[in-house]
Amino acid sequence: MGKAENYELYSVELGSGPGGDMSAKMSKKKAGGGGGKKKEKLENMKKEMEINDHQLSVAELEQKYRTSATKGLTASLAAEFLLRDGPNALRPPKGTPEYVKFARQLAGGLQCLMWVAAAICLIAFAIQASEGDLTTDDNLYLALALIAVVVVTGCFGYYQEFKSTNIIASFKNLVPQQATVIRDGDKFQINADQLVVGDLVEMKGGDRVPADIRILSAQGCKVDNSSLTGESEPQTRSPECTHESPLETRNIAFFSTMCLEGTAQGLVVNTGDRTIIGRIASLASGVENEKTPIAIEIEHFVDIIAGLAILFGATFFVVAMCIGYTFLRAMVFFMAIVVAYVPEGLLATVTVCLSLTAKRLASKNCVVKNLEAVETLGSTSVICSDKTGTLTQNRMTVSHLWFDNHIHTADTTEDQSGQTFDQSSETWRALCRVLTLCNRAAFKSGQDAVPVPKRIVIGDASETALLKFSELTLGNAMGYRDRFPKVCEIPFNSTNKFQLSIHTLEDPRDPRHLLVMKGAPERVLERCSSILIKGQELPLDEQWREAFQTAYLSLGGLGERVLGFCQLYLNEKDYPPGYAFDAEAMNFPSSGLCFAGLVSMIDPPRATVPDAVLKCRTAGIRVIMVTGDHPITAKAIAASVGIISEGSETVEDIAARLRVPVDQVNRKDARACVINGMQLKDMDPAELVEALRTHPEMVFARTSPQQKLGAIVAVTGDGVNDSPALKKADIGVAMGIAGSDAAKNAADMILLDDNFASIVTGVEQGRLIFDNLKKSIAYTLTKNIPELTPYLIYITVSVPLPLGCITILFIELCTDIFPSVSLAYEKAESDIMHLRPRNPRRDRLVNEPLAAYSYFQIGAIQSFAGFADYFTAMAQEGWFPLLCVGLRPQWEDHHLQDLQDSYGQEWTFGQRLYQQYTCYTVFFISIEMCQIADVLIRKTRRLSAFQQGFFRNRILVIAIVFQVCIGCFLCYCPGMPNIFNFMPIRFQWWLVPMPFGLLIFVYDEIRKLGVRCCPGSWWDQELYY
Repeated sequence: MGKAENYELYSVELGSGPGGDMSAKMSKKKAGGGGGKKKEKLENMKKEMEINDHQLSVAELEQKYRTSATKGLTASLAAEFLLRDGPNALRPPKGTPEYVKFARQLAGGLQCLMWVAAAICLIAFAIQASEGDLTTDDNLYLALALIAVVVVTGCFGYYQEFKSTNIIASFKNLVPQQATVIRDGDKFQINADQLVVGDLVEMKGGDRVPADIRILSAQGCKVDNSSLTGESEPQTRSPECTHESPLETRNIAFFSTMCLEGTAQGLVVNTGDRTIIGRIASLASGVENEKTPIAIEIEHFVDIIAGLAILFGATFFVVAMCIGYTFLRAMVFFMAIVVAYVPEGLLATVTVCLSLTAKRLASKNCVVKNLEAVETLGSTSVICSDKTGTLTQNRMTVSHLWFDNHIHTADTTEDQSGQTFDQSSETWRALCRVLTLCNRAAFKSGQDAVPVPKRIVIGDASETALLKFSELTLGNAMGYRDRFPKVCEIPFNSTNKFQLSIHTLEDPRDPRHLLVMKGAPERVLERCSSILIKGQELPLDEQWREAFQTAYLSLGGLGERVLGFCQLYLNEKDYPPGYAFDAEAMNFPSSGLCFAGLVSMIDPPRATVPDAVLKCRTAGIRVIMVTGDHPITAKAIAASVGIISEGSETVEDIAARLRVPVDQVNRKDARACVINGMQLKDMDPAELVEALRTHPEMVFARTSPQQKLGAIVAVTGDGVNDSPALKKADIGVAMGIAGSDAAKNAADMILLDDNFASIVTGVEQGRLIFDNLKKSIAYTLTKNIPELTPYLIYITVSVPLPLGCITILFIELCTDIFPSVSLAYEKAESDIMHLRPRNPRRDRLVNEPLAAYSYFQIGAIQSFAGFADYFTAMAQEGWFPLLCVGLRPQWEDHHLQDLQDSYGQEWTFGQRLYQQYTCYTVFFISIEMCQIADVLIRKTRRLSAFQQGFFRNRILVIAIVFQVCIGCFLCYCPGMPNIFNFMPIRFQWWLVPMPFGLLIFVYDEIRKLGVRCCPGSWWDQELYY
């Protein structure tokens, strides 16, 4: 993540170095699970490379690997080593068989409940068949319908899982296709996977390093370690051992990094899984996925439903057996309760909800690989964001200039237009000439029609910024260089800390040469004796040195990278045309130069980020910037994007303002805090937790904190080094443009535009998922009470059965499943991003307020509506309510053919059976009418349904119309009494439940009004679900 010292982020990942023991300091990270051997293997992989190849002499290396530093390996030895070590490739992990994946989709928590219900139906049907009762196949139909639901939803879930790729596949794109190798003294190209330890290889600018290589010789070689370490600046590679750590020394080039410029030759010391990237790949693959919060919530819900279903089913079974029912009849009661309690539509609702959100996010440049992770993002309370490319534009840009003793601001918008300084100044022209000529970067050919900011540049980040700036302000920078041919050059190196080049002038009548230099400002200034002010060279006296120091400190304090520029015209007498300049002997002056000015650069923040950070604050989400940059730079960027808000001070700021030592400042007075890797290393867990609680605005600089703090944490990253962190996080978010394939495949979500604002969109969509699932479950649970109470009254009060099992299944699978699924299409409530993130421990998908409100309030009203319609239908047919009490034994007596009603009319058993089917239908219609009111109130949890709008969700409107049509079809289609026990009913029986539906709507509007008006009150705590 971001820029870091060469080895620092390696150390974090592999378990040592600055920040390396964060796992001990921050709370629980994801467990690998899987036993002691697996944990031991992971710990071994985390250890720093225990090699000493960088410290060995060339002769010792030749002896160790049985090779030659000039001729390479022999062909026979190379074949032997290849057979011994295997190909130079990353081995994929053992995959889960496809049939096992499919079986898991068919055997989840809710699926198991439905399998149980289907099994009970088949048992009941088998018992019926064994007893010769073939009058109805209801139980068989029930079983087949339940099995079909499980299989269809299982197939859909398997398809979604099948689309996800394996983590290790990402690293294949990082393996170079070809490598230049020397064997038996002959140079040729081979496939990179055929390389072995001891091979002598060559690489040049533009090549990927084909293995971990010990450098034997190099000419201006620089590598880009950004995808591996996060270090954005090019790293020099040379034969000298510069550090005892193999991760920090310059004479080791790492597998998969890019060689930017120069050439190098070296010996292969590690291949395949034994390379650094191989270790990281193994580490990322070895970390098993933790269950997502939504998966945990579904399991929690299933546990509740299973417990209630078994409890009530067993109770009804025992009671039925005790009062004289047959085993088969009692088993049917048990099955009815299970069918009533299993929310058959929830599986489809969850899948549709997640898939729909994934499509919405895809349209907004977010690709979701793990559907359940979308809801996790909605639960996020902390976002640990990488700086480079996520919060910033991932391109170094010229920000400020100092010349003529003034600091000028360059435009840092994404089009880099509209410079504010005077471009006619002679000093500016000289400064622009120096920064254009003293620059090795070049535009890739064929990009004339491409906007300058988007052009591909071959060169490092700083020179790229200077070249684009020159192109925008000067125009045709490459052509300008051609007018000043380069005759000598000294590339930048860490010893001199400057870059120098000598050019002939564009005017053929002027025989002089121009020497230009850029580099570290203090190093450049010490080689100058004069300064250019308004086109005139003035002596560089103490006054101008103080002015330089003031400007330098001012720009450095902004967290920007500052370079100094100077020039010198070489007189034609000492350096005539055709003079043989020698960069090694330096037969030309390198002091007494004229200082032209300073240029500072920064990776500017994205325009959309400050607003996105503000939205996160409003939503109660804490944004922590994680970067490898210098703390000053990190603080400046954090302040510019709003992570450190205006007026917030760090301990250092307070100390500077009060002019007191830092240790005398009360740390609790500082709202902001920047912690670097060394400070983190010295902090014990209690100190770190205290710092996180004390300082709401935090930046981790020069480190990579990847573990979580007990909250739900989202982590962004783009490099190979970030892949284990992305894998361990609650939700990993990778960059689609700048991100490595490794990071993309380790992540749960990919931002195609690398924009932090897209994460905020994901948060909103994740919250919407949880909201809509909660609404759907509340809707689904409500009808359990009117489905259960008929059996309760049937057994305890002995009335004729008001509702049949087959009728319940039609409610679950035919009519209610569509409104339930349609709630997944509900738009977000307007205040969704003004609420704090949900607490996973308290705000469960199914909590006490939801259950109480659904069961004992709305569910109770629906039950009253059902019995009102039931007793109305019975009374209008001659069976008054009081007569119905205790009537069950006579009503179900097959032999009683003259049972009298309240009017003295005699009813045969067949007539009573048809009246019972009529009651089933009436109770069914009553539930459906009340459920229409129920689904309308579920459109919102806080806002009024009038604020949300009744017709914005067209899918819901269609579902309600379809629900009514299904009800009419079941009631009035010929043959239904004989097939599914539905009877035509009178029109007025449709009207009986409507006042109850209106009551439900008004009651819920009053509840929502109290929740909005009295936040935090008893009303809010008990009635807001």
